[in-house]
Amino acid sequence: MSPPDYSALGFKEIIVTLENQILVILINRAKFRNTFNEGIVTEMLQIFDLADRDDRVRAVILTAEHTAPAFCSGADINAGWDILWKSDSQDEHAHRDSGGWGSMAVYRCRKITISAVNGHAAGVGATASQLPFDFRFAWAGAKITYPFVRRGISPEATATYLLPRLLGHSRANSLLLTGATVTPTSPYIEALYHRILPTREEVFPAAKAFAEELVANSSQVDIAYAKGLLQHPGDSIEENHLLDSRAIRLLAASPDGEEGVKSFKERRLPKFTDTLSNHTTSFYPWWRRLDVKHLRTKL
Repeated sequence: MSPPDYSALGFKEIIVTLENQILVILINRAKFRNTFNEGIVTEMLQIFDLADRDDRVRAVILTAEHTAPAFCSGADINAGWDILWKSDSQDEHAHRDSGGWGSMAVYRCRKITISAVNGHAAGVGATASQLPFDFRFAWAGAKITYPFVRRGISPEATATYLLPRLLGHSRANSLLLTGATVTPTSPYIEALYHRILPTREEVFPAAKAFAEELVANSSQVDIAYAKGLLQHPGDSIEENHLLDSRAIRLLAASPDGEEGVKSFKERRLPKFTDTLSNHTTSFYPWWRRLDVKHLRTKL
């Protein structure tokens, strides 16, 4: 795969820039309160697939312009719920939630992923735009809501899978079954965020500085393995021991494994150079990427 030119991809709903190995995705629908539509879901699927395969990308940050009315106000439902599916997928068994496709695309990305929530967030702005990310930074004054039960629809974007695992079942109940509006400092949701910043303007710079530190001092391949083990542990401590053992054996013999020992002995910061494209060992089945072309036909 030749490295993509992100400025030439023709995105309309997002603005994408790559600088110093950090890919920044800016939601570009401020006049619509950064609501999600079919176009933004399609573009998000494409960009996370590209980021996963592009060795130049070490971290991905999703954010919005801090002066926008909201980080993301949810799905654009001005025309009703029909926006959520195609006319040929009325069958309840055939339908696949587009927010869920977005969540899975982020979750399966093997790079560091960060959501910089510098505004209010509702619906998909609180689910797919936050929950599947590795780290979340938030403005303390943001209003966060999962309003589904108050809108006559069930929670979407795999929230009922991710939220209990991130916060525990009790807190997930408090958020999903009440549809209440909270701020990031609420005891129900505070643990979701890596950092909570006092102003909107501080959120993205803090997230970017965090990404820069991780990029400079971590191995691209090791991050992918660690994410895989966290997301798909064994069903028992014995099975997890087998997975851990195989990962350690494979990585210890890798260029980055050797550099980790060498830099430790020489008392200096490591210079990791190994990339996922060079690491052809098929260790985990979830490393299979989403078939983005196929998914676009389903949205």
